[in-house]
Amino acid sequence: MSDSHSSSSSSYDSASVGPTPLNVVESHRSTDGSHPFSQELTPMGSRHWRDVVWMLIFLAHLIVIGLALGVSGLDRFGEKDRLNAYSCMFTLVEETDDLTEDFWPLYAVTGGVGTLLGWAWLLWFSAHANQVMKFMVHLLSTYLAVISVLCFWDKQLFWGFAFGVAAAFQFLYVISVIDRLPFTLLVLQRAVKMVWDLPEVMRAASISMLVMLLWLALWSFGVAGVLASSIGDFVHWWLLVVLSVSLFWTGAVLCNVVHVIVSGMAVLVLIHGGREASSMPPNPLMHSLRYAVTTSFGSICYGSLFTAAIRTLRWEIRGLRSKIGNNECLLCCVDFLFHLVEFLVRWFNKFAYVQIATNGKSFNNSAKDAWELFQSTGVEALVAYDCSGAVLLMATLLGGLIAGTCAGVWSWIKCHNRLVMVGSTAMLMGMILVGLATVVVESAVTSIYLCYAQDPLLICRWDAAFFDQMSEKLHQRLQHRSARTREVSSHRVADQIQETIAI
Repeated sequence: MSDSHSSSSSSYDSASVGPTPLNVVESHRSTDGSHPFSQELTPMGSRHWRDVVWMLIFLAHLIVIGLALGVSGLDRFGEKDRLNAYSCMFTLVEETDDLTEDFWPLYAVTGGVGTLLGWAWLLWFSAHANQVMKFMVHLLSTYLAVISVLCFWDKQLFWGFAFGVAAAFQFLYVISVIDRLPFTLLVLQRAVKMVWDLPEVMRAASISMLVMLLWLALWSFGVAGVLASSIGDFVHWWLLVVLSVSLFWTGAVLCNVVHVIVSGMAVLVLIHGGREASSMPPNPLMHSLRYAVTTSFGSICYGSLFTAAIRTLRWEIRGLRSKIGNNECLLCCVDFLFHLVEFLVRWFNKFAYVQIATNGKSFNNSAKDAWELFQSTGVEALVAYDCSGAVLLMATLLGGLIAGTCAGVWSWIKCHNRLVMVGSTAMLMGMILVGLATVVVESAVTSIYLCYAQDPLLICRWDAAFFDQMSEKLHQRLQHRSARTREVSSHRVADQIQETIAI
């Protein structure tokens, strides 16, 4: 939440704000030396099916979209209007000689580039985390600006303006959070360490990427058929938007399935003190996978519709809010949006997937419980300070932009009139493929925070030095929040006194 609205963590805003590392552990230790929160986090026992309606909606959507993609691709595969798929729905406004196979190779290139970028990014980050984070943070703004210039050069004014605005927002966001990057790097390094200690996680990510590539083969086949059809640009864009939303939802669901699997594995590792502990359950990957694709799949489908968009909007508003200054009118408007987004975050946040993995609750209950836990313990101040999610999103966006650029350049040479359509859809494909690689790190980050809030000793046993650094930073953030609260209160009292005197 905002620095000036921290009533939920008021118990920490006293003279002794923030617990010391030893006190954090002792405060969660029961009289018999056990750690009750560890029992709550253990993903064992029977599960109930949750959010089943959303699972059925998602599966029905896959069937309908899959059939539509197959028909669309076949309609122009090998010969024009083989099935007359569009003639009964739309009035053909132009005649083209394009075929599905004219565009399909462009998306094949995108799939290959996106897959290579995802794994290259993960391998590079594991070896040179500091350099990679600086590279991602600064290169994205530059890349967006370059694409904006190229769009203006090609007289694509709308896209040039859009990429230019995106570059400006990215630059402002980086400037607003530059002081948070050292702590973000620390968290990401530990998350990568956890991921690489779990070879099963990498296998799960590899399988998910293969599944996504198979779906993208069908999706791009259908989109290539749409691009080759002679239905006019307006209908082209309308169909591409519908198919892109479908792909976004499908990609988000698959990413969050991996998220739940990795979270379940990470929590088990933290609870049992390591991957090789004798108390670890046999075959933990299948243990997490079974719940992710059965009883909790509906919750994943439901949450995948909203979490990414709300989280991105929250980051942007936070960055904008910190740079407004004393413009009361603008600050009032942004504050309204800020609190609206914070309300939505309470019901749609990425930490819900950890609760889904460990407790099998519905998505909304998981999101609400996770957020209330963070606020009641004060850990929300640490979560709000960390920018690891934003850095991972930058990596995903950059990967998508590079993949889209590769397809766009080929399209500019081969079929210039479809440049923007091919480039935008290829960019979405690249983002999803890179996101499947980065989600394993994000899952480890969210698991670390939730376990720290539930039972700090779990983090202390896993990495004592990291635990001390987290506790020290939490203490600093709670002190900062308390100081800001006192400052705002004193200003309000002063304003009330001045108003009284004026009256």
